[in-house]
Amino acid sequence: MKTAKLIGGTFFWLTWLAPAFVFAQAGDEPPANIIDRVGIDQRLSEQLPANLVFRDETGATVYLGDYFDSEHPVILVLAYFRCPMLCTEVLNGLVDSLHEVNFDMGRQYRVVTVSFDPQDSPELAAQKKASYVKSYGRSGTEDGWHFLTGDSEAIQALTRAVGFRYVYDPVTDQYAHGSGIMVLTPQGKLSRYFFGIEYPPRDLRLALVESSAGKIGTPVDQLLLLCYHYDPATGKYTASAMALVRLAGGLTILVMFSWIGRSWYHDWKRARRQATAVK
Repeated sequence: MKTAKLIGGTFFWLTWLAPAFVFAQAGDEPPANIIDRVGIDQRLSEQLPANLVFRDETGATVYLGDYFDSEHPVILVLAYFRCPMLCTEVLNGLVDSLHEVNFDMGRQYRVVTVSFDPQDSPELAAQKKASYVKSYGRSGTEDGWHFLTGDSEAIQALTRAVGFRYVYDPVTDQYAHGSGIMVLTPQGKLSRYFFGIEYPPRDLRLALVESSAGKIGTPVDQLLLLCYHYDPATGKYTASAMALVRLAGGLTILVMFSWIGRSWYHDWKRARRQATAVK
């Protein structure tokens, strides 16, 4: 499908103005085309390359496809571990949201965090993992949240596939980049994007349910998905007016028939009692 190009507003203040200040201090102008070079382009429904090689937090060689098991939806986070500000805000925002999502990480979904900085090491990944496993605080997180590092070739292939554009600044030894997370199907297809550093728990839950094709969640979630639809333009779930009208109409009819049925039943019982009394 046609790519929808979106740039999270949060990255502008946190990752563009800060490098611009450094450039100003050095007496240079910030790159005029920084906005065009940094952002997140939606690649909805695209399959991620499963053969990309990374290293997990233990230093073991893994393939990206190892985390696509046709059962668990995956939350993908691109964040480099040396990042002094925005990546931490993204991860913190995810943890805050997941605290409100009543699914078990590892059992019902997975989180995969991949650094886009080839200088990051498995040792740094292990430190980040320990910190966020503790912050999330639920059992099973150790097996459900993975932190990966890789070389430039694998990183660039992954970031291109998901539409994540970033720029390295040698002056600050930092990256200018967008902020957001992605939800993947259990087969590794891009299903949903959420931008910024705060992710509404209801939206994230619905994205996991929808991406899993109903393998997780409750009948209430399925009902909500009839009323709320993902809007790629905003990266949010919004209410569908027509769906709400249909639902309201259906509930009204159900209530009316329930009332009519109950009235009929009481009339029938009354008539039966009267007939018995006459006998």
